[in-house]
Amino acid sequence: MPGYLFHVGAQAMCPHGGQISTASSNTRVKVGGQFVATSADTCTIAGCPFTIPSGPPHPCVKVQWLVPAVRVKINHQAALLQTSTALCLAADQAPQGPPQVTVAQKRVKGT
Repeated sequence: MPGYLFHVGAQAMCPHGGQISTASSNTRVKVGGQFVATSADTCTIAGCPFTIPSGPPHPCVKVQWLVPAVRVKINHQAALLQTSTALCLAADQAPQGPPQVTVAQKRVKGT
C-alpha cells in the first residue's frame, strides 16, 4: 500500500498514548532534513500507561514492523512508510495493538 516515507522525526504513538522514537542506522537518505526509517531500525516506546485490570502495569516498549515498503530500499533494507503494518509489543513480547503515526512528512511517497 503506498504511503509517505516514515522518518526519524515523525511523531507516532502506541495505542495507549506512549510516544514512539526511532533510532535509525540510515545515514544516507533524508526527507525534510530527517533520516528515513528502515525495517532494521529500532523503534522504542516511552510513557505507555497501559495496565491490566487487577494486574501490574503492562506497557508497550517497542514496535515490530511487519510489512515495510516493497519497492523502496535504503542500504539494502526496506524503508518504512506511514502506512506500514506494525505491532506495539510489551516487554514479554505480548502484542498490544498497532501504532498510530500522527505527524510525518508529506512530500515523498513510496510503495
